[in-house]
Amino acid sequence: MTGLPLSPTKLQVYSWHKWAGVSLFFLAVLRLLWRRIHRPPAFPSSMSVQARQLAHLGHWALYFFMFAIPLSGWLMSSAMGFQTVWFGVLPLPDLVGKDKALAQWLGSAHLYLNVAFMMTIVGHIGAALKHQFIDKDNVFDRIK
Repeated sequence: MTGLPLSPTKLQVYSWHKWAGVSLFFLAVLRLLWRRIHRPPAFPSSMSVQARQLAHLGHWALYFFMFAIPLSGWLMSSAMGFQTVWFGVLPLPDLVGKDKALAQWLGSAHLYLNVAFMMTIVGHIGAALKHQFIDKDNVFDRIK
Protein backbone atom coordinates (compact mmCIF):
# COMPACT_ATOMS: atom_id res chain seq x y z
CA MET A 1 0.00 0.00 0.00
CA THR A 2 2.72 2.48 0.95
CA GLY A 3 4.74 1.58 -2.17
CA LEU A 4 1.97 2.46 -4.63
CA PRO A 5 2.48 5.61 -6.67
CA LEU A 6 0.18 8.51 -5.80
CA SER A 7 -3.01 7.80 -7.71
CA PRO A 8 -6.77 7.41 -7.21
CA THR A 9 -6.13 3.69 -6.64
CA LYS A 10 -3.68 4.40 -3.82
CA LEU A 11 -6.14 6.79 -2.18
CA GLN A 12 -8.91 4.19 -2.48
CA VAL A 13 -6.73 1.47 -0.94
CA TYR A 14 -5.89 3.78 1.97
CA SER A 15 -9.60 4.55 2.40
CA TRP A 16 -10.45 0.84 2.49
CA HIS A 17 -7.66 0.30 5.02
CA LYS A 18 -9.04 3.06 7.25
CA TRP A 19 -12.61 1.78 6.90
CA ALA A 20 -11.47 -1.69 7.94
CA GLY A 21 -9.52 -0.30 10.90
CA VAL A 22 -12.39 1.84 12.18
CA SER A 23 -14.85 -1.04 11.69
CA LEU A 24 -12.58 -3.43 13.58
CA PHE A 25 -12.19 -0.87 16.35
CA PHE A 26 -15.98 -0.63 16.75
CA LEU A 27 -16.27 -4.43 16.64
CA ALA A 28 -13.61 -4.63 19.37
CA VAL A 29 -15.72 -2.27 21.51
CA LEU A 30 -18.74 -4.53 20.99
CA ARG A 31 -16.63 -7.61 21.77
CA LEU A 32 -15.38 -6.06 25.00
CA LEU A 33 -18.95 -5.20 26.01
CA TRP A 34 -20.05 -8.76 25.18
CA ARG A 35 -17.16 -10.16 27.21
CA ARG A 36 -18.09 -7.93 30.14
CA ILE A 37 -21.69 -9.18 30.14
CA HIS A 38 -21.03 -12.84 29.25
CA ARG A 39 -18.36 -14.33 31.48
CA PRO A 40 -16.54 -17.35 29.99
CA PRO A 41 -16.52 -20.72 31.70
CA ALA A 42 -13.70 -21.36 34.16
CA PHE A 43 -10.36 -22.64 32.93
CA PRO A 44 -9.94 -26.40 33.10
CA SER A 45 -8.89 -27.48 36.57
CA SER A 46 -5.88 -29.23 35.05
CA MET A 47 -4.31 -25.87 34.10
CA SER A 48 -1.57 -24.64 36.39
CA VAL A 49 -1.72 -21.21 38.01
CA GLN A 50 1.06 -20.03 35.69
CA ALA A 51 -0.81 -21.29 32.61
CA ARG A 52 -3.95 -19.46 33.73
CA GLN A 53 -1.96 -16.26 34.28
CA LEU A 54 -0.40 -16.59 30.82
CA ALA A 55 -3.83 -17.17 29.31
CA HIS A 56 -5.19 -14.02 31.00
CA LEU A 57 -2.15 -12.05 29.87
CA GLY A 58 -2.54 -13.33 26.32
CA HIS A 59 -6.21 -12.43 26.18
CA TRP A 60 -5.59 -8.94 27.54
CA ALA A 61 -2.75 -8.52 25.02
CA LEU A 62 -5.17 -9.38 22.21
CA TYR A 63 -7.64 -6.77 23.47
CA PHE A 64 -4.85 -4.21 23.84
CA PHE A 65 -3.82 -4.68 20.21
CA MET A 66 -7.43 -4.60 18.97
CA PHE A 67 -7.66 -1.08 20.39
CA ALA A 68 -4.09 0.20 20.07
CA ILE A 69 -3.67 -0.62 16.38
CA PRO A 70 -6.72 1.24 15.04
CA LEU A 71 -6.09 4.13 17.43
CA SER A 72 -2.46 4.43 16.35
CA GLY A 73 -3.59 4.48 12.71
CA TRP A 74 -6.25 7.12 13.41
CA LEU A 75 -3.74 9.21 15.35
CA MET A 76 -1.18 8.82 12.54
CA SER A 77 -3.71 9.87 9.93
CA SER A 78 -4.63 12.90 12.03
CA ALA A 79 -0.97 13.83 12.51
CA MET A 80 -0.43 13.55 8.75
CA GLY A 81 -3.31 15.98 8.19
CA PHE A 82 -5.62 13.41 6.55
CA GLN A 83 -9.03 13.16 8.15
CA THR A 84 -10.50 9.67 8.53
CA VAL A 85 -13.93 9.40 6.91
CA TRP A 86 -15.66 6.11 7.71
CA PHE A 87 -17.02 4.58 4.49
CA GLY A 88 -16.71 7.98 2.88
CA VAL A 89 -19.73 9.19 4.86
CA LEU A 90 -18.94 9.76 8.53
CA PRO A 91 -16.01 12.12 9.15
CA LEU A 92 -14.21 11.26 12.37
CA PRO A 93 -12.56 14.02 14.37
CA ASP A 94 -8.83 14.47 14.14
CA LEU A 95 -7.31 13.31 17.40
CA VAL A 96 -4.15 15.42 17.15
CA GLY A 97 -2.98 18.36 15.10
CA LYS A 98 -0.80 18.03 12.02
CA ASP A 99 2.72 17.08 13.09
CA LYS A 100 5.12 15.38 10.68
CA ALA A 101 7.48 14.01 13.36
CA LEU A 102 4.60 12.61 15.38
CA ALA A 103 3.10 11.07 12.23
CA GLN A 104 6.39 9.27 11.50
CA TRP A 105 6.62 7.98 15.07
CA LEU A 106 2.99 6.81 14.97
CA GLY A 107 3.63 5.11 11.63
CA SER A 108 6.41 3.08 13.21
CA ALA A 109 4.27 2.35 16.26
CA HIS A 110 1.40 1.21 13.98
CA LEU A 111 3.73 -1.16 12.15
CA TYR A 112 5.34 -2.63 15.28
CA LEU A 113 1.99 -3.02 17.02
CA ASN A 114 0.76 -5.02 14.02
CA VAL A 115 3.82 -7.26 14.08
CA ALA A 116 3.42 -7.86 17.83
CA PHE A 117 -0.30 -8.53 17.33
CA MET A 118 0.44 -11.15 14.66
CA MET A 119 2.97 -12.82 16.97
CA THR A 120 0.42 -12.82 19.79
CA ILE A 121 -2.21 -14.36 17.49
CA VAL A 122 0.22 -17.10 16.44
CA GLY A 123 1.00 -17.80 20.10
CA HIS A 124 -2.69 -17.84 20.97
CA ILE A 125 -3.49 -20.29 18.18
CA GLY A 126 -0.53 -22.45 19.19
CA ALA A 127 -1.66 -22.53 22.82
CA ALA A 128 -5.24 -23.36 21.79
CA LEU A 129 -4.06 -26.22 19.57
CA LYS A 130 -1.82 -27.53 22.37
CA HIS A 131 -4.79 -27.59 24.73
CA GLN A 132 -7.01 -29.26 22.16
CA PHE A 133 -4.67 -31.94 20.82
CA ILE A 134 -2.02 -32.52 23.52
CA ASP A 135 -3.70 -31.67 26.83
CA LYS A 136 -7.19 -32.62 25.58
CA ASP A 137 -8.69 -30.44 28.32
CA ASN A 138 -11.67 -29.02 26.39
CA VAL A 139 -10.37 -25.47 26.60
CA PHE A 140 -12.30 -24.77 23.36
CA ASP A 141 -15.47 -24.92 25.46
CA ARG A 142 -14.49 -21.47 26.77
CA ILE A 143 -14.86 -19.85 23.34
CA LYS A 144 -17.90 -17.59 23.31
